[in-house]
Amino acid sequence: MKNTNNTLIRIFVSVIAIPVIVAAGYFGKFYFLSFIILIACVSFFEFSRLSSRKDIFVNFFIGEISIIAIIFDFYFNYINPIVLLLAIPVLLMFFELWRNKGSALQNIATTIFGIVYLGLFPSTLISIREIYADYNQGGYLILSILFGIWLCDSAAMFLGMLIGKHKIFSRVSPKKSWEGTIAGFILGLSSLLISKLIVLDFLSWVDVIIIGIIVGAFGQIGDFVESLIKRDVAVKDSSNIIPGHGGLMDRFDSLFFVAPLTFIYLNISYILN
Repeated sequence: MKNTNNTLIRIFVSVIAIPVIVAAGYFGKFYFLSFIILIACVSFFEFSRLSSRKDIFVNFFIGEISIIAIIFDFYFNYINPIVLLLAIPVLLMFFELWRNKGSALQNIATTIFGIVYLGLFPSTLISIREIYADYNQGGYLILSILFGIWLCDSAAMFLGMLIGKHKIFSRVSPKKSWEGTIAGFILGLSSLLISKLIVLDFLSWVDVIIIGIIVGAFGQIGDFVESLIKRDVAVKDSSNIIPGHGGLMDRFDSLFFVAPLTFIYLNISYILN
């Protein structure tokens, strides 16, 4: 009965959340900016709570301000990014002098990691969308990536439960199987190929295949990375902020990995072409 209720809650939340996310990705501008700020800032909050379980005390205030500054910089291009990269660690080291809480080295290093992982990585989604700003092409690309990740995750989970026999990474995620992972990769890549035929006609087949590989393979690696963090602090979910789904880190761990790799590829492709 409990599992049934949990499944119903997950479905109900998804029915509400997915259209909102799709709308933000499609319409872009401040809607998408707000979406990125929300998932980044809440995820950093979850990350700070997880870190405290290891007696590591990230600088929450500097971390959140830094994340918002990075996201705004990607959106408005108001400052040289090198300035932010230099200012953030300097500020952290300065304020750590007065904190006297836990290990200063661990606090600084973990805060910087959280800012990069949960702030810089998702910020690249803004640039991905703006690279193809004409005719809302960037919006279609963002939605295609999101749908690819969702299909990949769903296939990996359900087909893994159905036919999975060979564990892929028991130390990090005991329930994940090779069969589910391969199914997720195939569905993730196939989703991008189908998107090419429908809305991604402005990209070449090579571009779509590479982005599909990033979604199908590295999206799942992002899931493993977050599982590694949670296993290190002995928790099942990053938080319980989303009923039936856990935390935002749990929901967007794949996207956090796919975004910077897609951003890097598109910029390299743009330079070469």
